[in-house]
Amino acid sequence: MLVQDYKGVVPSEVDTLVKLPGVGRKTANVIASVVYDRPAMAVDTHVFRVSNRIGLTTNARNPLQSEKQLIKFIPEHLIPKAHHWLILHGRYICLARKPRCLICPVKLYCRYYEKNFIKNKNQLISNNN
Repeated sequence: MLVQDYKGVVPSEVDTLVKLPGVGRKTANVIASVVYDRPAMAVDTHVFRVSNRIGLTTNARNPLQSEKQLIKFIPEHLIPKAHHWLILHGRYICLARKPRCLICPVKLYCRYYEKNFIKNKNQLISNNN
């Protein structure tokens, strides 16, 4: 199909890429973003988890919902980079089983940190008085 329909040139548009056999939305977004520097947000397991945990998305139940919410608020010129930032943050800081909140550079803006550290700390203070 790539050779017949597109003369061997990989398309740059997400909607066109997903028509190719074996290319899903995440892969199409990666190609558009990385190869063509388009404002496309590929949502993998790290991006999905981190964006929900931090609070960049609200009640996103699937990658498509996350993608739509993220591209709505991230400046267009930063979207290709933001994908990589979220992946790396999820791999090294905001780990799936045990997030490393105490060393997190965005903890002061994080919904998870606020819920699990700040509110608990305030409860401990009020319980000790």
